Amino acid sequence: MEYMKLNDGLEIPAIGFGTFMIPADGTTYETVKTAIDLGIRHIDTATAYFNEQEVGQAVKDSEVEREDIWITSKLWLQDYEYEDAKKAIDLSLEKLGTDYMDLYLLHQPYGKVDEAWRALEEAKEEGKVLSVGVSNMTPKLWNKWVPDFDSIPSVNQVEFNPYIQQKELKEILNPLDVKIQAWGPLGRGNADLLNNPIILELAEKYGKNAGQIILRFENQEGIIVFPKSLTPERIKSNMEIFDFKLTDIEMDKLRALDTGKGSHDPDAPGVGEILMNAFDVHANE
Repeated sequence: MEYMKLNDGLEIPAIGFGTFMIPADGTTYETVKTAIDLGIRHIDTATAYFNEQEVGQAVKDSEVEREDIWITSKLWLQDYEYEDAKKAIDLSLEKLGTDYMDLYLLHQPYGKVDEAWRALEEAKEEGKVLSVGVSNMTPKLWNKWVPDFDSIPSVNQVEFNPYIQQKELKEILNPLDVKIQAWGPLGRGNADLLNNPIILELAEKYGKNAGQIILRFENQEGIIVFPKSLTPERIKSNMEIFDFKLTDIEMDKLRALDTGKGSHDPDAPGVGEILMNAFDVHANE
């Protein structure tokens, strides 16, 4: 497993397993346990995924020591008020069945972001969280909030794939050594991306599939990725990206695929309000 060093000195597995939209009906448990059995050591979940408990149980029931598995979770903006955030952090720990999370993120950059970040920083000081970061922060939203933080996030988890390469954002993050974590690293099944002629040509050259070419490109760009799959074959395939290296010319060809447009625009008017009212993360508690 390859690791990347964060700006707080911790080393994070370069490739992980995403659990977004995997139901908590036993499916999350089975797929996470399978992923760990296949060698995955980085699991990404969130309060708003409603599957933290199954993630935690799968980690516990695996044959891998807890300290060898990196768990990322996220605070939903419903709990961004300071006291609510502190309670939500403890609740995530309880659901995950662990006394610490390796990485904890602000899931969305709206509402009482400043209060929520203070709660994350305190949780880190208390050892409940080892590293703290943000998610879905565009350059505009980063510049709105982060300059007033007492500490710099270790990561910013955003949409990233060859069609949206976050070039403006990278210009802000790179000098601060803030790593990008890619959600939707394979374009969330975008058929146009997966059948792009340049990607298919490289796949044929290296004896790989399109997904592996995309993930390798992102890895060489210094991006932390966590593709999602429910099938053991695909989970294993997504990990097999470290036995070849794209050339500088090939990397430039893939960089040229950038359109600057993704499936989600955090800067769009009303997005924060829509997300705030999307659902109640504590409805079943």
